Amino acid sequence: MKILGTLSVFPILPVRLQRLHDLALNIWWSWSPAAQDMFKDIAPDLWEQTNHNPVKLLRSVSPQRLDKLAGDDDFLASYDAVIAAFDAYMHQESTWHSRTYGDEKDFIAYFSAEFGLHESLPIYSGGLGILAGDHCKSASDLGIPFVGVGFLYPQGYFKQQITEAGDQQAIYNKLNFAEAPAVPALDPDGNEVMISVQLPGRTIHAKVWRIQVGRIPIFLLDTDVPQNAAKDRELAARLYGGDQEMRVAQEVVLGIGGVRALRALGISPTVYHMNEGHAAFLSLERVRELVQEQHLSFFQAQQVVAASSVFTTHTPVPAGNDAFPFELMDKFFASFWGQIGLDRAGFMNLARWNTPWGERFSMTVLAIRFAARINGVSALHGKIARKMWADIWPETPYEEVPISHVTNGVHTDTWLAPELAALYDKYLGAGNWREEPDLSATWERVADIPDDILWRTHQKLRGKMLDFLRRRVAKQRRRNGESPVRVEEAYDLFNPDALTIGFARRFATYKRATLIFRDLERIQRLLNDPECPVQIIFAGKAHPADEPGKGLIKQVHQLAQTPAFEGKIIFIEDYDMNVARYLVQGVDLWLNTPRRPNEASGTSGQKAALNGNPNLSVLDGWWAEGYNGKTGWAIGDEAEYKDVQVQDDADALSLYNQLESAVIPTFFDRDEQGVPHAWVAVMKESIRVCAPRFSMSRQVKDYTNDLYLPATKGGSKIAEGNYENARILAAWKERIYLVWPQVRITAGRPPAERVAIGYSLSLDAQVFLGSLSPDDVTVEVVWGQANGDDELQDVQSAPLTKTESLPGGMLRYTGTLRFENNGRFSYGIRVLPAHPLLQTKHELGLSKWA
Repeated sequence: MKILGTLSVFPILPVRLQRLHDLALNIWWSWSPAAQDMFKDIAPDLWEQTNHNPVKLLRSVSPQRLDKLAGDDDFLASYDAVIAAFDAYMHQESTWHSRTYGDEKDFIAYFSAEFGLHESLPIYSGGLGILAGDHCKSASDLGIPFVGVGFLYPQGYFKQQITEAGDQQAIYNKLNFAEAPAVPALDPDGNEVMISVQLPGRTIHAKVWRIQVGRIPIFLLDTDVPQNAAKDRELAARLYGGDQEMRVAQEVVLGIGGVRALRALGISPTVYHMNEGHAAFLSLERVRELVQEQHLSFFQAQQVVAASSVFTTHTPVPAGNDAFPFELMDKFFASFWGQIGLDRAGFMNLARWNTPWGERFSMTVLAIRFAARINGVSALHGKIARKMWADIWPETPYEEVPISHVTNGVHTDTWLAPELAALYDKYLGAGNWREEPDLSATWERVADIPDDILWRTHQKLRGKMLDFLRRRVAKQRRRNGESPVRVEEAYDLFNPDALTIGFARRFATYKRATLIFRDLERIQRLLNDPECPVQIIFAGKAHPADEPGKGLIKQVHQLAQTPAFEGKIIFIEDYDMNVARYLVQGVDLWLNTPRRPNEASGTSGQKAALNGNPNLSVLDGWWAEGYNGKTGWAIGDEAEYKDVQVQDDADALSLYNQLESAVIPTFFDRDEQGVPHAWVAVMKESIRVCAPRFSMSRQVKDYTNDLYLPATKGGSKIAEGNYENARILAAWKERIYLVWPQVRITAGRPPAERVAIGYSLSLDAQVFLGSLSPDDVTVEVVWGQANGDDELQDVQSAPLTKTESLPGGMLRYTGTLRFENNGRFSYGIRVLPAHPLLQTKHELGLSKWA
């Protein structure tokens, strides 16, 4: 048979249930437990079979069932309540953004290679995508003018199957768009949007789809269209699939095609946010538009783009930053750099960087060069990022490198167990914590929750999780052809009274999934104590090309089959958002063992903490900020190691000691009613501290206040007068770069090495500016605590004052530095370029030191 086409046929909804379709096509339902329960009530088995996909559910349910529900008073009551809540959300008169900024017309375009919105839409691989999805949800909650831009991968990320031997198999299933909450995006005239970009030797086309996330849309590009050749239809088939050439092609479509999609949709953002370097090519397209349409020079256009761009870097691991060979860039951009006014050398120099694999075109460097506002994703990661990329700003103290941080958070409604939400409603006040979950004062009332009620609620969630996991294991064993006895044994797995530890995340080697097995005898003894039973649940995927990561999965799986560990440790296959919800809501303890400082942030532990489940973690990423001695337990300390084996030994020893001396005794110390009051105190402190501080609401407010709004103002200012300010700033920068070698500065050394608190040091510097004027520079003293490694901490600066002109074109600058604290301090005097249109004082990367 020759099939001409395939159609998805949906039943006609009864008039009384007409709004079901509206609900299914808005991801809002994914963070509304009431909406999910309502969809589940339509057909419970189908709800599970469709992986909680309401669009597919409505296609599959029988018309007879819908007709019956249309006359069911109980169902109609829940349906009406959900519709009322949905409408109230979508048409809320006052949001945080409107209350804070009124009619501010900023419009944020958020570019990301992946978005983790729900398990039924597998276009995410891990933390980066989940973070992007949560970011969009909170942007909707807060009423921020915001759109997302990314890819709609027809095959998404792989489904993971673990063989009986422990090998990871990657299974790809094509996504049927008719069964996804996606609709074709329409331009202002109501036409479906199709964009095109140039790839080597051909034009590639992409259809634009729209996914509605509460109040905001995400626009996703799809190259699987008839206009493309077969190979190009597969271009965006899989998330992070293929070789480096396919990776460049995908990032060209994402960055350049994403900007073109917004133009076709009639959307003109005021700020562009690059979520990781995958989207950095969007800056080149924006420059091309300005050069071709506004007749700016490349350098002038760069000022406009940088002023209105935000870049978030997510990884301190060199391999996590895309960097491509120059010959590959030749292949893709040989016809492009002329359109932006550059030659080959100028184009390559935009992102030239020394990597462990030699000189490459670095997407992170490209993003940095085109964003005035750059941030890491935790305080520690901000520090690491400043060191990683410091060479872009030579001779600038690490603390002053213009890379800030916004610590990641999680979307409260998505990750909080409904049972705990009901508890928080009762004791914290229903409107308070839900409307602005980042307000710390609200969470102080967690102390009012009776210990026994919080503990019983947690026990219920643990039981719910274990039942779910037993079904998953039985299904896995059945698929692998294991015996009926082995399948039946799965339903008896797990001890409901054991301390249940969760370890679930991407299986990258630096995350050290097997650190807890470094001393097998010790961990075996610990897990098999009949008085204090302990069990560990593992889950996570390794990238299909990551053989060491897959080896770690196999090691955990095979250990779980040995008599010493059977029933004590287990690996759950196909980790996704659904599995994650059960784990972060149901485990007793969340374990994280990255090799510090390689964890940029991490958010899974934040989700566990929100649900009252303490962390046992290395002081890396967010936990370096979340740990206060009472919110959980720390593995190791903040020491830095040169030998990773020594570091692993030290951290493993600390992990065992914490489990044996603190965690396990605290968990099993119960009163007569079986309540572990000391453990519940840790649970409450974890909620009180972490729920507001690491909420996505706080994160998105920080982005808005500290990055988006300044970028809006910076972009507006630089574009004033038909880009006249961009022309002024570009001309000024070109002059500075040309004559900066003329600048010299000298200064006298301090008269003494030992002084008392309150001592005032007189500063005197002589500066030669050549053809520059004093208005072109600032001369300042920089000081901070000296730590012995040629680094300064707590860096501060203050301008010196020009006091007189000296013979030979020299200028004298003077000032005073007063020492108000004891300690060891270092200081220096420098001259920097200065201009009122600069976004940051280190924008040019130039300085001269006395």
